[in-house]
Amino acid sequence: MKTLKITQVRSSIGRPKDQKQTIVALGIKKLNKPVEKKATPQIIGMVEKVAHLLKVEEVK
Repeated sequence: MKTLKITQVRSSIGRPKDQKQTIVALGIKKLNKPVEKKATPQIIGMVEKVAHLLKVEEVK
């Protein structure tokens, strides 16, 4: 299974509550601090929902 390196690059201030909760659910705590998650359908769906706030890279 692939692993994704997810980094928040834009602030969630002023965003809808569901987008803020999605960022928290992904385990992101601060800007520019990457987290690694396995690429499950649930994680991919969350990433797509807030893709405009994130930078996503595939880790080998």
